[in-house]
Amino acid sequence: MKSWKLYILRCGDGTLYTGIAVDVEARLEVHRSGKGAKYTRGRGPLELVYTEDCGTHSDALKREYAIKALTREEKERLCGI
Repeated sequence: MKSWKLYILRCGDGTLYTGIAVDVEARLEVHRSGKGAKYTRGRGPLELVYTEDCGTHSDALKREYAIKALTREEKERLCGI
């Protein structure tokens, strides 16, 4: 069974982007190629600052929702930045 992961990217403009993927490194390359999320296009360079194992797709979606509800300061604390 695939294990889903939550990830947070720091964009070149200093903003943070949260997403989920099975293969975070492959997903990061998709973002960097400009074919990922619309939000990350043109916001490079992109730096992976946090990953977290979530288990199922459903659990990853729930965790992503919870992370997106955090303030920027809380996200930065979580990432250690």
